Amino acid sequence: MRHRTAVLTRRGRESFAAVTGTGRTIVFGDAAADGEHSPVELVATALAACTAMDVAAILDKKRQVVETYSVSVDAAQREEYPQVLTRIRLVHDVAGPDVTETALRRSIELSATKYCPVNAMLSAGATEIIHAFRIRGTGLIPFEAEGEVLVTGPFRRPDAVAG
Repeated sequence: MRHRTAVLTRRGRESFAAVTGTGRTIVFGDAAADGEHSPVELVATALAACTAMDVAAILDKKRQVVETYSVSVDAAQREEYPQVLTRIRLVHDVAGPDVTETALRRSIELSATKYCPVNAMLSAGATEIIHAFRIRGTGLIPFEAEGEVLVTGPFRRPDAVAG
């Protein structure tokens, strides 16, 4: 079993520096101008990073030629306490000469239902996650497409939505 660790040290009234078990430092707080990060914003960003790393690796294994790849995340946080994330929309934006919509859809599906632990944790709780894509084929026959792949959560195990 893998363990993840960190130690947080108070730097100011609502500012904390965390040093992770791997020696990385993250500063939490409300002062974005000082390089501080919102914990909830980082959760949404961690979801985007987790799925992006999965999808990129799967596309590589499928020998898809990707020129550009980004993931945008839009997370809705409720006003009442606890201020949990209730809905997150992820859009994978991929362009390449030989990337196919079928390969991209399957890569996103595998990340959402099998590989991404951040998605699994959030989907098991109160968060609905919409997994979508935009694709631009830049090869001999250019094309564009976009759509929704699947929705995970809320309160559902990700492996229960695989189909």
